[in-house]
Amino acid sequence: MKLHHLLQQRSALLQQTRLANVAFAFAELGRFAERIERGRLRGQVTLHLADPAAQREWPTLVADEGSQAVIDEHFLDHEIVELADLLGFTVGPEPRQAFTFRLEEFDARFRTALREELEASGVELPGATELTEDRNHE
Repeated sequence: MKLHHLLQQRSALLQQTRLANVAFAFAELGRFAERIERGRLRGQVTLHLADPAAQREWPTLVADEGSQAVIDEHFLDHEIVELADLLGFTVGPEPRQAFTFRLEEFDARFRTALREELEASGVELPGATELTEDRNHE
């Protein structure tokens, strides 16, 4: 491949990369939404992002309502890190220290804009079971 050909494709490749990242975030947040629904988790939580200045080296998910033990039971530390990354990508580059949300509104709050962007780009979205099957084949 010649350099000038690759440079000519740059804009389209960047657009495809963005779309692939949106699709990945949509699917992964769907897994979190399914877990929340399966566990019948409810109530307000706050996802505090890592902040070394506040002596918080890792993101933490804190139950503002309900039992912290239930949250700890459903989400491992590395999953909370992944969730923080996904939510950061989803809401964009605006700096923030935390995300506060109701668990029962998770899907609608964080996946709606991703779904709309994918659909506007002509991406066919599979049903929830198809996403789970795709994930199991990786």
